Amino acid sequence: MIKKILELLKKNKQGLNFQRIARELNLLQREKPLLKKRLYALENKGAILKAQRKYFILPESRLIRGKLVSIGRGYGFVRQEKDPSRDIFIPGRHSGGALLGDIVEVVCQEKGTGEKLEGKIVRIVKKDRKTVIGIFKERWGQPFVLPYEAPSFDEIPVKCRPDIKVEPNVVVEVDRDTWCIKKALGKPETPGVDIKVVSAKFELSDSFSAEALTEAKEISSHITLQEREGRRDFRSWRTVTIDGEDARDFDDAVSIKKLKNGNLLLGVHIADVSFYIKPDSFLDRDAYLKGTSVYFPETTFPMLPERLSADICSLREGEERLAFSVLLEINKRSEVVKSDFLPSIIKSDARMTYNSVYKIFSGEEKEINKYSSFVPDLMHMRELADRLREKRVKEGSLDFEHPEPQLVYKGKVLSGVTPLEQNEAHRVIEVFMVAANEAVAVFLANKKAPALFRVHPPPALADLEKLRSILSHFGLSCPSSDKIRGNDLQSILERAAGRPENKFISLQVLKSLRIAVYSAENTGHFGLGKLMYTHFTSPIRRYPDLIVHRILKKTLNKNKPAKKALSTLARYCSDRERKAMEAERELIEWRIYRYLKTRMGDEFAGIIVDISKSGLIVELGDYFISGIIFFNDLEGDYYYRDNNCTLKGRRTGKKYELGESLRVAPVAVDPDLRRMTLQIIH
Repeated sequence: MIKKILELLKKNKQGLNFQRIARELNLLQREKPLLKKRLYALENKGAILKAQRKYFILPESRLIRGKLVSIGRGYGFVRQEKDPSRDIFIPGRHSGGALLGDIVEVVCQEKGTGEKLEGKIVRIVKKDRKTVIGIFKERWGQPFVLPYEAPSFDEIPVKCRPDIKVEPNVVVEVDRDTWCIKKALGKPETPGVDIKVVSAKFELSDSFSAEALTEAKEISSHITLQEREGRRDFRSWRTVTIDGEDARDFDDAVSIKKLKNGNLLLGVHIADVSFYIKPDSFLDRDAYLKGTSVYFPETTFPMLPERLSADICSLREGEERLAFSVLLEINKRSEVVKSDFLPSIIKSDARMTYNSVYKIFSGEEKEINKYSSFVPDLMHMRELADRLREKRVKEGSLDFEHPEPQLVYKGKVLSGVTPLEQNEAHRVIEVFMVAANEAVAVFLANKKAPALFRVHPPPALADLEKLRSILSHFGLSCPSSDKIRGNDLQSILERAAGRPENKFISLQVLKSLRIAVYSAENTGHFGLGKLMYTHFTSPIRRYPDLIVHRILKKTLNKNKPAKKALSTLARYCSDRERKAMEAERELIEWRIYRYLKTRMGDEFAGIIVDISKSGLIVELGDYFISGIIFFNDLEGDYYYRDNNCTLKGRRTGKKYELGESLRVAPVAVDPDLRRMTLQIIH
């Protein structure tokens, strides 16, 4: 029957309704239910499309598979599998019930609105999440949920369970297969509910299986003579950890020695987590499922139980710890002339912070006296990091800072937002970790060992074209899109420094970049300008680093690691990392929007970062979130889009341009949906 249906629809491209298909196929009344099933199956497969009660055959050229990667006010964008550089615009009414992250099939128009293709989602191929989070509503006794992560504004009918009490305006978790409420998470403004919401939404957990906790409890903190065998003893080396003020798990420690030949010997000592977490153990299974630690403002969802992450594996001051050390001999030309990878035992001599090291670099006498025995080593580290960083930039690494928001509390009440800026001490450790990661990647690649690499593809040509268009508006030129290299983007950042639009231009360069991911195939790291790169230095909080430790050990012992499933593992770990990052960012944004709702009408500095179909998108620079000024609220003229970067008044000629600074005030804020309407203050 399926073959006959397809042949019939191919002949009738204008589409046929159910009764016409049944008539053309000469079906009896009792055969119609089977026809209905076959049509439903073909529609689910994406072979046919149902619209206005008619069924149509879909040419393969019009059916595009991709992922719903972003959503906005009544719209979304699907990133194509075959052509990731061209996103497809999806109006909310054509989203087909898809949610953010779903793999979907889209029927695409030949030409879309503006620069984007436009399409309609006809099938959800794979749901990214089994549940949906949203606000519970009731209308005339009928329960609904308004999903957080849907392009459509449509409310979805849901079923209530008798054992779960739900009130209107409570956040609920709903099963996407049955549309039955699984859990009531609480009212959005209740303290702690936001963490419950984002952890449920991104499938994150702060708990461990009973079996994993039992395994952790059975691990001894005492290092036996047998466990010391085959390890290099670095306990006599002056070694320090340098971390944030609130850090609890210490993955890495560093040491440095000046050699007789004038070279510097850098020691990067990483917690030997792979010694304790055995493959296929319950601890390993839990770590794999989590993929990474997740850091929220007042709590952490660790990848490993606290007994391991904050104690046995953590390189704590004054305590002997098993480590995996990378020794790099670096000459005066900043070249690594020799590298060694050694299971080791170390004892950190000091738990230093970024702030204390920065004070030493700044010449603060009190801090210098406090750590007097470490100052010569710290100065060698500073000098080496400067040279390595300079060499890295020359080789094509991008060197720009993008501050993250830090929430400031008075008691338990959010009182403001400040940029979490990095000082010189942060940069020293970052440079050393990059050097160690690169050395491990080079070693594994040269040995042709299967490995998990950290790769960063070059920007898509379409994204570079958009960037070039924006840059030309500011009088900044760069090579053609197919010839742009990291050095060219770095040159743009340097030329923009000191200009009023500096922050906006840096943001546009950042937006043009793709995200870094894990891969079983080494394709290089564009952002760092590295041909080979991996993640090795954080096995307490990143599962890929733990895998790389295991691979490195096997390779050093001349046991070739198995390559099976590395590609699948790479995709999984990339996905877990993405979800963790999105959860961390979403929670902070949610709290900032909630804070700004208490400051309605107050005046803020903003920058125009985009011109959408509906209005000007303005980022509040000091608060790291954006809102919209609707075109209807731009008084005194009718405004049209003069070019990609400019909005112009038809009568007055007044312009609003990308990168332009404005004074604005919030007039409507919806923290739950993270939306804000702004008004210009003249």
